[in-house]
Parts: sequence; C-alpha cells; structure tokens
Amino acid sequence: MTDEMMSLRALLEKSADADLLREMVGFAAQRLMELEVESLTGAAHGERSPDRINHRNGYRDRDWETRAGTIELPIPKLRKGSYLPAFLERRCRPPSAPAPSASARCRAAPTRSSYDDGPP
Repeated sequence: MTDEMMSLRALLEKSADADLLREMVGFAAQRLMELEVESLTGAAHGERSPDRINHRNGYRDRDWETRAGTIELPIPKLRKGSYLPAFLERRCRPPSAPAPSASARCRAAPTRSSYDDGPP
C-alpha cells in the first residue's frame, strides 16, 4: 500500500460526511430493530391488533461503536421478556476484584501484637 491510500477511518475523521454516514447507519439500524420488534410483538408500533403477543415499554439508550464512530441507538423495550438486536453484542461485566488472600493478610503488619506482650 502506498502513502496515498487512506484508511476508511482516517478518511471519515477528516470528512464532513462522517456525520451523514453515522446518521445513515443509525437509521438503518433503527429500521431493522423496528422490524424485529414488530415480529416479536405481533403488531406494528401503535397498531391495535387481536394477534398482538407482547407490548412495547419505551426505549433504552445504548451506544454502538462502529468504524464510522459512536452511534446512539434507542433500543425498544418489551413488557414481557427482553430484546437485544442481533447486530449488537451483549455487554460483559468486568470481573470483580479478587478478595485479598490469606497470605496477603499475613504479610500485613499486625496492629495489636505489640500489646499482647504488655504495654511498651
């Protein structure tokens, strides 16, 4: 590759069209989510239907990291069950800090050992 070639990321960061690209990707993602939720609920948003299986319960915001940048997505919530779009990964909780081991406590300076033998 030559120096004249730019990576997509560098090009997007330098271009004013980066915002347009993020908006287009965000719009497409929202439309996909709407179609998935329609199939899960059995009816479109705001539609009354006797075939409805579930109901919507607002939205929750989630940031989606893409090559074009961070996109804020409103993800629909359902009253029964949960919904996560197929194109998003589940967030993993970081492992909790390990508890101090017994050897670490033994290495600590004792606080009352000097008083066990009597006052100084």
